[in-house]
Amino acid sequence: MSRTSFRIIAFSACAVLMASCCQSAIAKNLCVNHSGSDGCYSSISSAVAAASAWDVINVWPGTYKEAVVIGMPLSLIGSGANSTIIDAIGLPNGIFVDGFDNVGLAHVIVSGFNVKNANYEGVLVVSASDVTIRNNNINNNDKTPSKFTGAPEGCPGQPAFELDETGDCGGGLHLIGVSESIVSDNIITLNDDGILISDESAASHDIVVTRNKVVNNPGECGIVIASHPPVGAIGSKHHGNHHITVSENDVENNGVMVGGAGVGLFSDGNGEGRASQNVVIHNRLIGNGLGGVALHSHVGPHFGLPADNMDGNQIIGNYIAKNLADLDDTATGGKVGININSGGGGTPVRGTLITGNTITDEDIDVAVNTPALVKIHQNNLLGGKEGVANVCSLDPPAPCKGGAVATENFWGCSSGPGAKGCSTANDATIVTTPWLRRPVGDDDQDQKERDN
Repeated sequence: MSRTSFRIIAFSACAVLMASCCQSAIAKNLCVNHSGSDGCYSSISSAVAAASAWDVINVWPGTYKEAVVIGMPLSLIGSGANSTIIDAIGLPNGIFVDGFDNVGLAHVIVSGFNVKNANYEGVLVVSASDVTIRNNNINNNDKTPSKFTGAPEGCPGQPAFELDETGDCGGGLHLIGVSESIVSDNIITLNDDGILISDESAASHDIVVTRNKVVNNPGECGIVIASHPPVGAIGSKHHGNHHITVSENDVENNGVMVGGAGVGLFSDGNGEGRASQNVVIHNRLIGNGLGGVALHSHVGPHFGLPADNMDGNQIIGNYIAKNLADLDDTATGGKVGININSGGGGTPVRGTLITGNTITDEDIDVAVNTPALVKIHQNNLLGGKEGVANVCSLDPPAPCKGGAVATENFWGCSSGPGAKGCSTANDATIVTTPWLRRPVGDDDQDQKERDN
């Protein structure tokens, strides 16, 4: 490379850096209050309309009855979830981050709001990346009446890019085709779904959902990763959901009206779906209506259809208790902590790892029904009934294949599975030896043995 060429490249790099610096430097701070005083706007929507890319909009305390649509990079900052309220009564959403109509949308922050009373979602994010939804209360949304029919469409007035939502018409927070984003420290309650991640417009991937309180959403799941058909192509291969981490959330008492999981990983059966390589780690999953963690596939080779891709999911270090039974084609026959289930379609669910969980107050701690091996290691299986159960006989159309490698678990007492006071394994397809003689995480005992 000549010195002249090098100087040109170096100059170009400096120019790009200067442009980036200048872009950040010229971003404005806008404000919103009801009176429009002190140079502020009187509505959030008017401030968004006046904003340029990368601006910051600070919203003063008060109740704002409007639907806010964001279509550019900006930060929307409320004064706190107890004082800055978006009341979307009679409106589709409280906040809509719209990358569907604004292709390439990225770099949006929404923080410090109470969002309530929307017909559909409180907060909806579609086809966007690098979005942060943080420190909000999202409650009492999904006001449109809904009834589950199993059809891919059916919510009156909902946009065409939302499919498979007849059981609910939105949720507290819905991410569709979203990537490289963070949902953290929100309180989400009294919606249908708490948090729904789906893939109608594009793949949803590389998302972190952490430290949220998702409680008392009675109509559907607490946190759900669901593969839905592509927009305009119902029945075809789905875009998929992958590399999503659900961590350190408090997920309690969701789905109790209709049977919704604490955390669900689902494919809908309307084409080849994908919910793979996701991690559910260090959550509290208590009192939900369809198991603490439920993984469902509904299509596959048994029906002459392509298998879903539900491979490589990890369920790690969760506390799971007092959840209810799984039903229909993914039945467990009793209250269940974790259910890995192919239904009648016979999709092999490969590479599932279940480790470090404490499961108690369930009829079945871990249920499996898939023509593949599920790996279950170093868990505390404390329900006192069936620690690991192969439940494929409850779904007769599918052949009973597969099983579990359930070695090095603590079954509730030192004598191992089936001993008096211990949880059991219900089937010869479940390998249980060797087992642990004390609970996982019994650090005091570990230290005593090292000292001796």
